[in-house]
Amino acid sequence: MSELFTEEIRRLLDGRNFATVATLNRDGGPQTSVVWIAREGDTVVFSTTAGRQKARNLARDPRVSLTVFDVADPYRSVDIRGTAELIDDPEKSLPRTLSRKYLGEDPPAEPDDVLRLIVRVTPRKVTGFSL
Repeated sequence: MSELFTEEIRRLLDGRNFATVATLNRDGGPQTSVVWIAREGDTVVFSTTAGRQKARNLARDPRVSLTVFDVADPYRSVDIRGTAELIDDPEKSLPRTLSRKYLGEDPPAEPDDVLRLIVRVTPRKVTGFSL
């Protein structure tokens, strides 16, 4: 696969910018939520719990869309459309990584029975915008 992310898009994804994630509800309607993200090569990852609507939606239909804009310059943004893979995260490692990126500290402990998932988004279409 060729590189999908330009250097400018990599900087945007690697910064402390939030993503709006859109998934599809059972009735076909959109469900959105704002998440912390990390870039791994030309994929994007975020964390969720198994009981969340977005996790249930992605387990049923892996199509996903992410929009990330630069908090310092909201006219710079990227839209990423692709498919999501749900990966168990029993050590809850991704929430630690993301909390350190966004807050500079570890997250509060979660109960052991909370099942954390890593959502890995493989892009199919990437569109960057800049004014």
